[in-house]
Amino acid sequence: MKRVLLAAVLVGLAAIGIAQTQVAREWPAYGRDPGGARFSPLAQITRANVASLKVVWRYHTGEPVIDVSRQPSLQVTPIVIDGTMYISTPLGKVMALEPATGREIWRYDARVDPRGGYGDFANRGVATWLDSATKPGTSCRRRIFLTTVDARLIALDAASGSPCQDFGVEGTIGLRLGLRIPPAFPQAYQVTSPPAVVNGLVITGSSIADNSRPAPASGEVRAFDARTGALRWTWHPIPQDAGDPAHATWRGGSAARTGAANVWSIIAADEARDLVFLPTSSPAPDYYGALRLGDNRYANSTVALRASTGQLVWHFQAVHHDLWDYDNASPPALVSVARNGQTLPAVLQATKTGQLFVLHRETGVPIFPVEERAVPRSTIPGEEASPTQPFTTVTPPLSPHRFTAEQAFGVTPEARAACRQVIAGLRNDGIFTPPSLEGTLVVPSNIGGAHWGGLAADEQSGIAVIPVNRISAMVQLIPAKDFDMTAARQESNRLGQGYEYTMMEGTPYVMRRRLLLGPGHIPCTPPPFGALVAINLRTGERLWEAPLDTPNLGGPIATAGRLVFMAGTIDRTIRAFDLDTGAALWKAPLPAGGRATPMTYESGGRQFLVIAAGGGNEFGTGDAIVAFALE
Repeated sequence: MKRVLLAAVLVGLAAIGIAQTQVAREWPAYGRDPGGARFSPLAQITRANVASLKVVWRYHTGEPVIDVSRQPSLQVTPIVIDGTMYISTPLGKVMALEPATGREIWRYDARVDPRGGYGDFANRGVATWLDSATKPGTSCRRRIFLTTVDARLIALDAASGSPCQDFGVEGTIGLRLGLRIPPAFPQAYQVTSPPAVVNGLVITGSSIADNSRPAPASGEVRAFDARTGALRWTWHPIPQDAGDPAHATWRGGSAARTGAANVWSIIAADEARDLVFLPTSSPAPDYYGALRLGDNRYANSTVALRASTGQLVWHFQAVHHDLWDYDNASPPALVSVARNGQTLPAVLQATKTGQLFVLHRETGVPIFPVEERAVPRSTIPGEEASPTQPFTTVTPPLSPHRFTAEQAFGVTPEARAACRQVIAGLRNDGIFTPPSLEGTLVVPSNIGGAHWGGLAADEQSGIAVIPVNRISAMVQLIPAKDFDMTAARQESNRLGQGYEYTMMEGTPYVMRRRLLLGPGHIPCTPPPFGALVAINLRTGERLWEAPLDTPNLGGPIATAGRLVFMAGTIDRTIRAFDLDTGAALWKAPLPAGGRATPMTYESGGRQFLVIAAGGGNEFGTGDAIVAFALE
């Protein structure tokens, strides 16, 4: 009997070992692991041989270029699980591919209306769940969860691509139903990021058109049963319970009528601690806060919830009373941090303000100290900007917090003079200078600093790598009375200034903004216009900085081969850097901008590197999934 028991134990341990090895070879979630560290233990591709990477297969989604107000953008990070790759597209298609060849196995089409007028026309990936209570071979034992830009949550059988009929209504849940504030128009409520799947629950956020009006839609985070689709809990980022201490930070009853503060980026999860970590965005409208005075707690925050119940555990607010579109766009990343002789569970939160907050995972208390510093006041009647904002005291800014006319860049003396002239006419008191009637220089701009590309972290060596932008913007509030939108847009087009206008209905102002670009659309800020910044997670110090040739939107990954891979730049290139030094080691052209985060996996004994070259707007036009491997 003892021999039988011992044999059974050995078989069980062997099975666990095989499963762990398989997971190490795959990329089963958007950030590879539920905590989103984006670190792969694969090391076949190294600093010594990375220059030999070549394209080994391409897959084209076949989605057409459509004449829409915002061009669709293939921003997916594929996942690989159980020997199959899964990708998703802006128009709601999911494809299962053979990882070694890119051969299509099956295709599902959610039939998203291509002319729906979606503000952020993208889909960044899918999530998966294994129903271990069912027998192997059962339909929908492994499920692929798709969220669509037209706000549906769909469960598919991973083996066939067929909808799981026992989930929601024939496999689908409509996410616009049951909101506290229904969307003012359908396109005001979208979903662009994959859900988180935690202990049998599918947890979703939303993308909301928060520049349009004070209440475009509410931004609840909801958890659904992964098997049935039944709603299990709802959490409000704008607190609705008057007994919640954060409720008082929405003065004048504004919590009841304000929208957004939603979670449109990636949700991180710690299944063992039963926690999910939410990066919340700004309340609506972004640039005018007189209708929602106060700190607006839970907005612009990293929030930890009990995954099983939705109960608040802690929160850390990165921006008080946001007036700059400084939502937490970057996904939180969960790592262990060595500090003062202890190994601490941490949450890394990079922000558009060009900061990296390092928080204790169980309490939210900053591991690297944070202090409140005085910042400029608003000159808009009725507006009350927060008198202070949080700043890290150990880690230096990831991107500049001040930019003056004397620092203006131009490829010619005339271009530099033009940039100086524009900057000189703007209110410019450094980071957190509020929007103004005369126009404000905003640095970092609304695309960061750090952005939705997030970071990659190697906790063993204690290195985090964060992509940032280094271009400034201008924002101006214009009295809405007698404002002629058509004339303003025609004037902007005539002068080639490219202003973005938003009516901000229900407020006294129209907002206009643009990135500060000089002649030839060259940024007025000095190069590099984008960079990768590496931070030592043991000390908080900057390790290195690698320039990127252009602004960027997309994330990095790190590998045990001591490499960092990054696309995301406008110049349609993917690059490899030395994780320890930042030295540029390799680059390859892409058919369109890789406005996404790459991933890596092993198939057939070979390590692959994959990026979606999907372009979008200034990133070009594309529909390709491109795979690289060593020759």
